[in-house]
Amino acid sequence: PKLSVALIWLPLIRQVLMKKIPSGSRIIVALDRTQWQVNNLLIVTVIYQKRALPIYWQFLEKKGSSNLSEQIAVIRPVLRLLKCYEIVVIGDREFRSVELAYWLKTKKVYFAFRQKQDTHIRRKGKSYQLLSELGLTPGTKFFYVGIDYTKKKGFGKFSLAGYWKRKYRGKLEKSGWYILTNLTSFDEAIAAYKARSGIEAMFKDCKTGGYNLESSLIFSRAINKISDVNRNGLRMFRFTRSKIKANRTTKIYKSSQRAKTLSAKA
Repeated sequence: PKLSVALIWLPLIRQVLMKKIPSGSRIIVALDRTQWQVNNLLIVTVIYQKRALPIYWQFLEKKGSSNLSEQIAVIRPVLRLLKCYEIVVIGDREFRSVELAYWLKTKKVYFAFRQKQDTHIRRKGKSYQLLSELGLTPGTKFFYVGIDYTKKKGFGKFSLAGYWKRKYRGKLEKSGWYILTNLTSFDEAIAAYKARSGIEAMFKDCKTGGYNLESSLIFSRAINKISDVNRNGLRMFRFTRSKIKANRTTKIYKSSQRAKTLSAKA
């Protein structure tokens, strides 16, 4: 059988999680994208004890950011896998789209996504504003409910948490957080997004920490092998889809020809 994340890894990780995390618990799922040598990797992890456990991933056949369809493609299997938990999906500004937030909301899944300052929102009874105009400064916070996010229509209402950590021991964060969420409180939203440090710790461990996987020859061969399998699977999917379309066209053409023949005989 071919190497497959779904067939080999998902059943294994499910058994591990069920032993460590009781069914019905809230579980933090992090979306991220990273560069592994020449491979552009979109990955979903579960945050457990301040570390990220890889759950599902895909190699993108391009450079740069992921799009909505690619993001949904990696999240969907994880939602099925973790359906016995209360899931909160978190992600940085790459995953800021209102379409992704709305899709998760329709699946009854919680989320907390960081936003860019040049995004428009509208609070009840007010005009549209940029996030940068909301007055967030070091040491301040806010939580708005029932906002319109972006000027796009048809996506319903969301909540927005703003948080800028105060200066501590001479260190000041460059900017605050604007978190789009459907969680019910400021504390929940910020606590969920803070858990994202677990995935940064995982990447540090694997790339430059004690594991130093990225410079390992064995890892390099393995990651390229998995990447090749994924690429071949994608090519096979595209080939199969094109054959199905061709067969449908042929059947329609033959059906049309038979109809013409019967009509001529009549």
